[in-house]
Amino acid sequence: ILPSVIAELNKNPVEGFSAGLIDDDDIYKWEVVIIGPQDTLFEGGFFKAYLTFPYDYPLRPPKMKFITELWHPNVAKNGDVCISILHEPGEDKFGYEKPEERWLPIHTVETIMISVISMLADPNSDSPANVDAGKEWREDPNGEFKRKVARCVRKSQEMAFD
Repeated sequence: ILPSVIAELNKNPVEGFSAGLIDDDDIYKWEVVIIGPQDTLFEGGFFKAYLTFPYDYPLRPPKMKFITELWHPNVAKNGDVCISILHEPGEDKFGYEKPEERWLPIHTVETIMISVISMLADPNSDSPANVDAGKEWREDPNGEFKRKVARCVRKSQEMAFD
Protein backbone atom coordinates (compact mmCIF):
# COMPACT_ATOMS: atom_id res chain seq x y z
CA ILE A 1 0.00 0.00 0.00
CA LEU A 2 2.82 2.48 0.82
CA PRO A 3 4.44 2.42 -2.67
CA SER A 4 1.12 3.46 -4.22
CA VAL A 5 0.74 6.23 -1.59
CA ILE A 6 4.12 7.74 -2.42
CA ALA A 7 3.46 7.46 -6.16
CA GLU A 8 0.14 9.31 -5.72
CA LEU A 9 1.77 12.08 -3.64
CA ASN A 10 4.46 12.52 -6.30
CA LYS A 11 1.85 12.64 -9.06
CA ASN A 12 -0.54 14.95 -7.18
CA PRO A 13 1.45 16.92 -4.60
CA VAL A 14 -0.48 18.46 -1.71
CA GLU A 15 0.15 22.07 -0.78
CA GLY A 16 2.01 22.66 2.46
CA PHE A 17 4.29 19.63 2.59
CA SER A 18 6.50 17.28 0.61
CA ALA A 19 7.20 13.65 1.38
CA GLY A 20 9.58 10.96 0.23
CA LEU A 21 11.53 7.93 1.34
CA ILE A 22 14.59 8.45 3.54
CA ASP A 23 16.15 5.38 1.94
CA ASP A 24 14.84 3.76 -1.25
CA ASP A 25 15.31 0.34 0.38
CA ASP A 26 12.95 1.04 3.31
CA ILE A 27 9.35 1.87 2.40
CA TYR A 28 8.42 2.26 6.09
CA LYS A 29 10.58 5.34 6.82
CA TRP A 30 9.69 8.65 5.22
CA GLU A 31 11.01 12.17 5.45
CA VAL A 32 8.49 15.00 5.25
CA VAL A 33 9.01 18.73 5.10
CA ILE A 34 6.18 20.93 6.31
CA ILE A 35 6.11 24.51 5.15
CA GLY A 36 5.01 26.79 7.98
CA PRO A 37 1.39 27.78 7.26
CA GLN A 38 0.69 31.35 6.15
CA ASP A 39 -0.65 33.79 8.72
CA THR A 40 0.73 31.75 11.63
CA LEU A 41 3.81 32.19 13.80
CA PHE A 42 5.35 29.30 11.84
CA GLU A 43 5.05 31.04 8.44
CA GLY A 44 8.25 30.85 6.42
CA GLY A 45 9.61 27.82 8.26
CA PHE A 46 10.69 24.52 6.72
CA PHE A 47 10.19 21.82 9.32
CA LYS A 48 11.64 18.40 8.62
CA ALA A 49 10.12 15.33 10.25
CA TYR A 50 10.23 11.56 9.95
CA LEU A 51 7.15 9.41 9.52
CA THR A 52 7.75 5.81 10.55
CA PHE A 53 5.06 3.36 9.50
CA PRO A 54 4.33 0.13 11.37
CA TYR A 55 4.40 -3.07 9.35
CA ASP A 56 0.64 -3.44 9.87
CA TYR A 57 -0.17 0.02 8.46
CA PRO A 58 -2.96 1.13 7.87
CA LEU A 59 -4.38 -0.81 10.82
CA ARG A 60 -2.09 1.16 13.15
CA PRO A 61 -0.83 4.74 12.84
CA PRO A 62 2.65 5.87 11.90
CA LYS A 63 4.81 7.75 14.38
CA MET A 64 5.91 11.28 13.53
CA LYS A 65 8.99 13.02 14.90
CA PHE A 66 10.25 16.47 13.98
CA ILE A 67 13.97 16.57 13.27
CA THR A 68 13.95 20.35 12.94
CA GLU A 69 13.58 22.04 16.32
CA LEU A 70 9.97 23.07 16.85
CA TRP A 71 8.54 24.93 19.87
CA HIS A 72 4.91 23.87 20.07
CA PRO A 73 2.54 22.55 22.75
CA ASN A 74 1.78 19.40 20.73
CA VAL A 75 5.38 18.53 19.92
CA ALA A 76 7.43 16.97 22.71
CA LYS A 77 10.88 18.41 23.35
CA ASN A 78 12.37 15.33 21.62
CA GLY A 79 10.31 16.09 18.47
CA ASP A 80 7.55 13.50 18.89
CA VAL A 81 4.21 14.74 17.54
CA CYS A 82 1.26 14.23 19.86
CA ILE A 83 -2.10 14.61 18.14
CA SER A 84 -5.21 12.46 18.28
CA ILE A 85 -5.05 11.24 14.68
CA LEU A 86 -1.70 9.53 15.45
CA HIS A 87 -2.87 7.81 18.63
CA GLU A 88 -3.58 4.08 18.59
CA PRO A 89 -7.17 3.24 17.59
CA GLY A 90 -9.89 2.54 20.12
CA GLU A 91 -10.80 3.90 23.51
CA ASP A 92 -8.61 6.47 25.24
CA LYS A 93 -7.75 5.08 28.68
CA PHE A 94 -7.76 8.66 30.03
CA GLY A 95 -11.15 9.45 28.48
CA TYR A 96 -9.80 12.60 26.83
CA GLU A 97 -10.29 11.59 23.18
CA LYS A 98 -13.23 9.99 21.44
CA PRO A 99 -12.41 6.83 19.44
CA GLU A 100 -13.34 8.61 16.19
CA GLU A 101 -10.71 11.31 16.90
CA ARG A 102 -7.96 8.69 17.10
CA TRP A 103 -6.33 6.68 14.32
CA LEU A 104 -8.64 5.03 11.82
CA PRO A 105 -7.43 2.95 8.84
CA ILE A 106 -9.15 5.41 6.47
CA HIS A 107 -6.58 8.07 7.38
CA THR A 108 -3.92 8.76 4.79
CA VAL A 109 -0.56 10.51 4.74
CA GLU A 110 -2.45 13.49 3.35
CA THR A 111 -4.96 13.57 6.24
CA ILE A 112 -2.10 13.19 8.74
CA MET A 113 -0.17 16.07 7.21
CA ILE A 114 -3.26 18.30 6.99
CA SER A 115 -3.89 17.58 10.69
CA VAL A 116 -0.29 18.45 11.61
CA ILE A 117 -0.39 21.67 9.54
CA SER A 118 -3.68 22.55 11.25
CA MET A 119 -2.07 21.77 14.63
CA LEU A 120 0.68 24.29 13.87
CA ALA A 121 -1.92 26.95 13.15
CA ASP A 122 -4.09 26.09 16.15
CA PRO A 123 -2.25 24.42 19.05
CA ASN A 124 -4.15 22.36 21.60
CA SER A 125 -2.75 23.37 24.98
CA ASP A 126 -5.29 21.32 26.99
CA SER A 127 -3.04 18.26 27.00
CA PRO A 128 0.37 19.47 25.85
CA ALA A 129 3.23 17.15 24.98
CA ASN A 130 5.52 20.11 25.74
CA VAL A 131 4.16 21.50 29.02
CA ASP A 132 6.38 24.61 28.90
CA ALA A 133 5.28 25.53 25.36
CA GLY A 134 1.65 24.88 26.34
CA LYS A 135 1.94 27.20 29.34
CA GLU A 136 3.55 29.95 27.25
CA TRP A 137 0.91 29.54 24.50
CA ARG A 138 -1.92 29.88 27.05
CA GLU A 139 -0.44 32.70 29.13
CA ASP A 140 1.54 34.81 26.65
CA PRO A 141 1.27 33.66 23.02
CA ASN A 142 2.71 36.95 21.71
CA GLY A 143 5.62 37.06 24.17
CA GLU A 144 8.08 34.30 24.99
CA PHE A 145 6.18 31.70 22.93
CA LYS A 146 6.31 33.88 19.80
CA ARG A 147 10.01 34.63 20.34
CA LYS A 148 10.90 30.91 20.63
CA VAL A 149 8.85 30.02 17.55
CA ALA A 150 10.54 32.81 15.56
CA ARG A 151 13.94 31.36 16.53
CA CYS A 152 12.83 27.90 15.33
CA VAL A 153 11.61 29.39 12.03
CA ARG A 154 14.96 31.16 11.49
CA LYS A 155 16.92 27.99 12.29
CA SER A 156 14.69 25.95 9.95
CA GLN A 157 15.36 28.42 7.12
CA GLU A 158 19.12 28.26 7.69
CA MET A 159 19.04 24.45 7.63
CA ALA A 160 16.84 24.35 4.52
CA PHE A 161 19.23 26.50 2.52
CA ASP A 162 22.54 25.05 3.73
